[in-house]
Amino acid sequence: MSYLLRLTLPDRPGALGAVASALGTVGADILSVDVIERSPGSAIDDFVVELPPDKLADSLVSAAATVEGVQVESIRPYAGQIDPHRELELLERLGRNPEASLSLLADGVARVFRAGWALVLAAPIGGQGEVLAAGGAAPEVASLPVPWWPPAPSRCLEPDDDWAPSDWGRLGTELAVTALGDAALLIGRPALRWAPSELVRLQHLAAIAATVAAAHVEAAS
Repeated sequence: MSYLLRLTLPDRPGALGAVASALGTVGADILSVDVIERSPGSAIDDFVVELPPDKLADSLVSAAATVEGVQVESIRPYAGQIDPHRELELLERLGRNPEASLSLLADGVARVFRAGWALVLAAPIGGQGEVLAAGGAAPEVASLPVPWWPPAPSRCLEPDDDWAPSDWGRLGTELAVTALGDAALLIGRPALRWAPSELVRLQHLAAIAATVAAAHVEAAS
């Protein structure tokens, strides 16, 4: 079974190798490593690892924690594809299929950011944002209250009961929003916080995608 393991590592030579060795002691096969954020003295990395069926997820946490200075931020099962060029491929698909840009964007963004789902919301009318497109395992809703509007700047949102379905908070859904032209891109993922650098990536990706999707967003709004 594959897992997504988010670790904070000390920014020193050999730290990544030490983590890889530690994970190897429990039979973990590292499928990919993404550097999410760097700051003075530390880095946040996402590891996608495959664990033998006779091993428990806790063994990954225990192994990583044996490396001095390493902190385990989160771990969850992972069934996504491993692709280091996810963002570029998404933009290429949008360019080839502009008529389906919104649905492609919602589905692609969910994969790029290893999220559970993504929604494209129109500018609100009467406090409600219509769902223009959905991707991943998106909730089946036609519209949402958007008391947090506007979607800029890109930021995290709390799944407040005043506007969000109650199960979002109960499942530990971490929400992020960014502007998509005059619309908004809302993304939810379970128990994996949004790092500031990810919000910057999300904002840049949405800004580029909006040049392709703009006509369709405006037509649907």
